[in-house]
Amino acid sequence: MIRPNGPLSGTVRAGGAKNSALKLMAACLLAEGRHVLVNVPQILDVEIMAEMLTALGATVSRSATGDLVVDSPATQDLVPEAPYELVERMRASVVVLGPLLARCGRARVSMPGGDDFGSRPIDFHVNGLASMGTHFETVHGFVDGQVRTGGDRGRLVGTHIVLDYPSHTATDNLMMAATLAKGTTVIENAAREPEVRDLADYLTAMGATVRGAGTARIEVEGADVLHPSSHTVIPDRVVACTLLCATGLAGGEVTVEDARYDHMEMVLRKLTDIGVGIDQTPDGIRARSGHPLRSVDVATLPYPGVATDYSPLLVAMLAVADGVSIVTENFFQGRFRYVDELRRMAADIRTEGHHAVVRGVPRLSGARVRAPDIRGGAALVLAGLVAEGETEVEGASHIDRGYQDLPGVLRSLGARVERR
Repeated sequence: MIRPNGPLSGTVRAGGAKNSALKLMAACLLAEGRHVLVNVPQILDVEIMAEMLTALGATVSRSATGDLVVDSPATQDLVPEAPYELVERMRASVVVLGPLLARCGRARVSMPGGDDFGSRPIDFHVNGLASMGTHFETVHGFVDGQVRTGGDRGRLVGTHIVLDYPSHTATDNLMMAATLAKGTTVIENAAREPEVRDLADYLTAMGATVRGAGTARIEVEGADVLHPSSHTVIPDRVVACTLLCATGLAGGEVTVEDARYDHMEMVLRKLTDIGVGIDQTPDGIRARSGHPLRSVDVATLPYPGVATDYSPLLVAMLAVADGVSIVTENFFQGRFRYVDELRRMAADIRTEGHHAVVRGVPRLSGARVRAPDIRGGAALVLAGLVAEGETEVEGASHIDRGYQDLPGVLRSLGARVERR
């Protein structure tokens, strides 16, 4: 339940990045022994990935200090099959495919599920791994891969891969697989997100040789064996953006003390254009808002462009901005499912294909709405901060997948947000 309660004020932390932590957890499968991951958020998706690693034979626990500890078993004790009931709950779990093939020479992974806002095929993953020596069959909803080198099952072989699209998860999957392949693997048109660099840093700490992460060309020299290590997860730029957008909507002044300005430059420019004051502090980012918001046009693009995860948050702001904005979604056809819920709150938004025309209204109206996915749910919570009356967001489990106690964080800034 959300009610407007005036401007926000205070200092908060974004915490560890979900989209990095999940891949780092999968990377633990590449080396036998104890891995320690620091700054891993306590969110539902991390719990699902922990269940996945457990099903594969690893042991996952939290230390007394909150660090995530993954004990990865010997190769013969790994179970190279990712069960349907876990992959169906979270699409990102497909990233265990690369590590399992690299370590075991075989893997059986259910076709992925997760947020239902459009088709996200795993062709990029399968085609890249096939070029490294894997034979794939799709049987009964599972992708079954066997590494066959020289006609026999064995070790992946380094190769040259050109991605048709800079897929984040495909880049991560192929980069992990390449660390134990024979020879050098080159990934062209690779994703450039900060989370890719974070994974590369961890793989390097494990003994891999990775060059070019964060650029469109990544080179990985395969090693015979990797060793466990420890790593601190980078801050979550989408959670940081959520809190900055909340400030833009409700007004006030909020500092996200661990936010990385260099990871968010394009979306921060958009927030400035909308009318939010953005300052880089020694440790993070400060947002200031107290004036009417302005309309802007937004198009989601691969990093360093505006990420698709940001767009619902920006639309919630533009719904009460002066003027008309056009938001173009270039990733997923179903991403605008949350728009129908914003309309229930009196937002004036019309969608057509990949575009949303947002006409700002003076004030939203509280209503009972349903979160369709992680970021759409967060956007509805933000809209409730400035909606007249009471807003109740059902399906909060979606939000819990990507946010560690979002209601509590917003309450610490003065918002009126409660769980029922």
